[in-house]
Amino acid sequence: MISIKEVAKHCGVSVATVSKALNGYSDISEDTKEKIIKAANELGYFPNSLARALKTNKSYNIGVIYNDDTESGLSHEYFGAILQSFKVCVEKSGYDVTFINNTIGDKKVSYLDHCKYRSLDGVFIASLVSDNIDVIQLANSDIPVVTIDHKFNNKSAVFSDNISGIRDLVNYIYSMGHRRIAFIHGQYTSVTQNRLISFYKTLEEYGVSIKDEYVRKGAFHDPKITAELTRKILDLPSRPSCIMFPDDFSAVGGINVIHERGLKIPRDISVVGYDGILLSRVLSPKLTTYKQDTKMLGQRAAEQLIKHIEKPKTTLPETIVVKGELQIGNSVGELL
Repeated sequence: MISIKEVAKHCGVSVATVSKALNGYSDISEDTKEKIIKAANELGYFPNSLARALKTNKSYNIGVIYNDDTESGLSHEYFGAILQSFKVCVEKSGYDVTFINNTIGDKKVSYLDHCKYRSLDGVFIASLVSDNIDVIQLANSDIPVVTIDHKFNNKSAVFSDNISGIRDLVNYIYSMGHRRIAFIHGQYTSVTQNRLISFYKTLEEYGVSIKDEYVRKGAFHDPKITAELTRKILDLPSRPSCIMFPDDFSAVGGINVIHERGLKIPRDISVVGYDGILLSRVLSPKLTTYKQDTKMLGQRAAEQLIKHIEKPKTTLPETIVVKGELQIGNSVGELL
């Protein structure tokens, strides 16, 4: 590995001058600074992480808490894409990523203790149970924290615009002539709450009343539960003309049930999903859905967390909302 002394020798300057150039000091000329930075890049110089940590009092290591009830891990399309975007963004800024949990070896510890053990500069909470005591303890600590789709007091959070997402889907379904619209939603979280409010509010603006039996509590990323609820909806004396599923992956369970009943999509019944994952584009017929901007969600979370780490005295907690876009497929038929 190239040392700072070798960079200095290559450029014909002192080690102090190289250090100033690489750390952005203004008491050397721009020409010298550019020459040193260019040489350091060409030689493949990387600052010693231990020395950098001692100098800056930072570990350049960011923790990630990712709890997935469905046990899909990083194969979960929505969270996996957000985490990948987050990882790319923080690594460009010189940080490493460490996944943390409630254990160190075989010893049970809190999230906060694990963060202290790893000397983490900040934590990104990608998914969580909002009433988890360990998570609340961490969120109330002095460690910078940014969350996705959940807000803690005095902490920054990044949300997908679920209100607009459901509104856009309902507007499109209504424009296609549908008035009997069922909604299988996910677990009761802030995400679900926003989606339900948007669902009822949008239909109320159209003067459409929805039967209680058309709205069913399901689960995110769970085709089996969605299939069971779809059967119950299809068994209703007056079945809906369109079913909204909690997400694209869960939609597969409902779609399979519809096919088992000998019904055709969208001729006999229409369906829509949510998320806009790759699966939605390869299903037949192509699924109408709302594509969440997972790349931007991960990027904004990374940018905000780094601001809290590097500029703690001037960075205020923010609630950042990221819009997605309606992705029209062939799963919603037009009613005459």
